[in-house]
Amino acid sequence: MSIFKSLAAAAIGLSLITPTVLTPAAAHETTSGDLTIFHAAARPNLPNRPTAAYMVISNGGDTMEVLLSATSPSFETIELHTVEKDGDVMTMMPVETIEVPAGGSAVLEPGSFHLMLFGAEKPFKVGDSYPLVLTFENAGDVTVEVKVEKISAGSHGDHGGHGDHSKQGAKKDDDHGSHDHGTHNHGSQKDDSSND
Repeated sequence: MSIFKSLAAAAIGLSLITPTVLTPAAAHETTSGDLTIFHAAARPNLPNRPTAAYMVISNGGDTMEVLLSATSPSFETIELHTVEKDGDVMTMMPVETIEVPAGGSAVLEPGSFHLMLFGAEKPFKVGDSYPLVLTFENAGDVTVEVKVEKISAGSHGDHGGHGDHSKQGAKKDDDHGSHDHGTHNHGSQKDDSSND
């Protein structure tokens, strides 16, 4: 079980048994209203290459929330992405939104939903951090601190217990073909890819 899945299970449990709000500094969490964002993390970025950010977004409320977009002063562009597996080939593609079910969580992890960050202002190494603004349909803007960590590729593509991602209700970008793939460096990737 990946750290992101463990955090999702813990997030759901916490939202059901305790009204206590944990501070971001104490537990690497950010809480805004009914939302708690756990363990916002990213891999170090390579020169002229995008990187990916991961987290668990827990919704303790009784209304579905929708992640619409993300921005950061440290990156030119951020896109919401998912990965679909066809045989042994992983294909990364943008999605319009990521739904966070009422009383549930959206898990952004390697080999699944994630944020792709393009055009870094500088190289970020393990131990660095940067702000990321998540824009939600109901909650509005929520700022989290993304910590740069070595993220294991071992959980890449591991969906055991995580189920069908379509149940999270991601809306795919129907016009993905019009994307400028020259700067994105994504598409079909083998299972051992390190940046999704």
